[in-house]
Amino acid sequence: MTSVAIAIFAATYLVITIGKLPGFHLDRAGAAPLGASLMVGSGVLSLDQAYRAVDFDTIALLLGMMIVVANLRLSGFFRLVNNWVVTRARHPFVLLAAIVLVAGSLSAFLVNDTICLVMTPLVLEVITRLKRKPVPYLLAIAMASNIGSTATITGNPQNMIIGSLSHIPYGAFAASLWPVAAAGLGLATILIALIYPGEFLTRERLPRIAAIPTPHHRPLVLKSVLIMGTMMVFFFAGQPIAKVAIVGGALLLFTRRVKAEKVYREIDWPLLVMFVGLFIVVAGLEGAVLTPDVIAAVGRLHLGSVPILSVATAGLSNLVSNVPAVLVLKPFISDLPDPTRAWLVVAMASTLAGNFTLVGSVANLIVA
Repeated sequence: MTSVAIAIFAATYLVITIGKLPGFHLDRAGAAPLGASLMVGSGVLSLDQAYRAVDFDTIALLLGMMIVVANLRLSGFFRLVNNWVVTRARHPFVLLAAIVLVAGSLSAFLVNDTICLVMTPLVLEVITRLKRKPVPYLLAIAMASNIGSTATITGNPQNMIIGSLSHIPYGAFAASLWPVAAAGLGLATILIALIYPGEFLTRERLPRIAAIPTPHHRPLVLKSVLIMGTMMVFFFAGQPIAKVAIVGGALLLFTRRVKAEKVYREIDWPLLVMFVGLFIVVAGLEGAVLTPDVIAAVGRLHLGSVPILSVATAGLSNLVSNVPAVLVLKPFISDLPDPTRAWLVVAMASTLAGNFTLVGSVANLIVA
């Protein structure tokens, strides 16, 4: 069974790494459940073991946050924020800093991939009207969303998994990593400005442009923001994150203004399917391959060291993407001397590593 489990795991992660299976219409989202079904079908895992392998707290948390973001998007909230920023920025560097701040701040509490999906067309629309070079501003969206999402458990999918596996309280997680996110956003702004001095290190002023008429559902904007704010209060108060997220999302489905079908179309169902599949694939590998001797051998790599664990996580994240990387590292973290610190390091490194390459994070691919 060991060789079968390794073969299924390797094939699944190969497709996830390259994005799709050449010659077939099999993408990342399809590869994960296919690998999971093969783990069960080949006898590596029983069906009951496969069910137990799925972390439904993570699935519920991600689904709840997707519903919240969908309502914010459908209500016109993001366009209102975008218009407010654009009509007040008078210098290219100020506009750059504002984009970094907005993308980073929203990504800290909402799913960063969705923020990129929402902000990219809005920023492109503004940059086109201002007749500016789009690339540095698009880099700002991608980099800021990755960096900002480091700050909290709800910032990105891999942090959601880490929060569920580590049981680190939401407030403690944020207290540890928000300084990293804040410093990173500042450095990203400076770095982009230095790389594009002709665009940002200038006395040129931006032309005054009128705000784009923004159709929005005012009651839905207020309701969505209120529920999102209430959820954050409960998160920091130590309430179960998955429960708060799914209840908040469910309350937003109770409305007469937006058809539920519109909300469902905004949810990234393939990502949820991929998560379920990956949990099972990794569980199959753990059960068949990761014996105590193997875990002890990996332990001799000194993963308890922050620099070593950071480099290993960043390298693995750019090899197979950050969510699969976190799941692969899971069995080795619990045996470390300080697993809480190790999980925080993995959260930081797997998220910031997304800025290394174009394929380092889904957020980058969305912007591209």
